[in-house]
Amino acid sequence: MLDDGVKLIPIDTPKGNFRVWTRRVGSNPRIKLLLLHGGPGGTHEYFEAFANHLPDAGVEYYYYDQLGSFYSDQPDDGELWEIPRFVEEVEQVRKALALDESNFFLLGHSWGGILALEYALKYQQHLKGLIISNMMASIPAYNEYASEVIMPALDQEALAEIKRLEALKKYDDPRYMELLVAHHYTRHVLRMPVEQWPEPVNRMFEHLNQAVYIPMQGPSELGASGKLVDWDRTADLEKITVPTLVIGAQHDTMNPAHMEWMSQQVSNGRYLFCPDGSHLSMYDDQQTYVEGVISFLSDVDAGRL
Repeated sequence: MLDDGVKLIPIDTPKGNFRVWTRRVGSNPRIKLLLLHGGPGGTHEYFEAFANHLPDAGVEYYYYDQLGSFYSDQPDDGELWEIPRFVEEVEQVRKALALDESNFFLLGHSWGGILALEYALKYQQHLKGLIISNMMASIPAYNEYASEVIMPALDQEALAEIKRLEALKKYDDPRYMELLVAHHYTRHVLRMPVEQWPEPVNRMFEHLNQAVYIPMQGPSELGASGKLVDWDRTADLEKITVPTLVIGAQHDTMNPAHMEWMSQQVSNGRYLFCPDGSHLSMYDDQQTYVEGVISFLSDVDAGRL
């Protein structure tokens, strides 16, 4: 264990041994929350939104950069970027942090929600509670929502230009990101003027590892086209028996009605709706989000859910 709660955890993979970065904040023997960040290839940094809330509520939580992310080892091997391997990585992290069914809560946001759901489907016997934040249970359903709801509501001239740049594969063109920020990101990713975006969010985007993100998510920001394109666990939600919180937001890139439906398909589910939130609703509807998470953790710990 290094200073300031940091622990570098050895990870065994089919491609060799690596290390991933974690950091513990707070102390509670009954509520230990492991955070799975989005991306893939993002970082834990945007979860710093919790720093002024969870410790005061008595929640012990763990920042964690997945393999390939900024604070962890970043091997250059595309064969490592597969869901089953990421699931086994989370299980190795759980063991190294001594988390178990008496205290282990898992929160996955965006891509982390996919990973959290996949982990639960294989290892839910180790979980005390599960939180799936701002992630649908089906990438095909997400792509359908993007094409039928999100894109028609965008400025159509801007959308046409975005599509032209995508057709030319000019994803690195500064104009592409300029259009996305103005017409998509500030409406559906984080509903604040971009010059007001919190520093941890900007830091996360600066540190995003495209070598992980693009193979799995794909290069377009208006839908998924990479390895995750056919991922769908809607038929398996009923297998989740641990207490589960699903978080959706009105302005999200993800369909909030679908996420409410997810909460009804698991055996013991609760839905948290963020009416002012978008994909990063832990920022743009922070009070609703944080209070809902704390309430869920407390209720599960007290046996009320």
